[in-house]
Amino acid sequence: MPRPTAAQLAYGSATVVFSTVALLLLSRTTTGLGVALIGVGALLLGLLVALTMPVPAKTRTKAATRAAADARVPRPRAEAAAPQSVRR
Repeated sequence: MPRPTAAQLAYGSATVVFSTVALLLLSRTTTGLGVALIGVGALLLGLLVALTMPVPAKTRTKAATRAAADARVPRPRAEAAAPQSVRR
């Protein structure tokens, strides 16, 4: 599983903070259970936002390049060191 990028962490964290504040202000709850439910809901929303962000193209390209490099077959040394034609 790839590591989350800085953007994913930032957007997920910002979503948790802002959605918690917004839901607490809108619901005007004062009970501990209500605050806990809002907190859990905000955490789930932040996780959803962080996981649904698209992966940067650089990361996808790096993984594809690594897979292609592993699949390459090296050329025999005789071909690589073949003598050049003589000029006349």
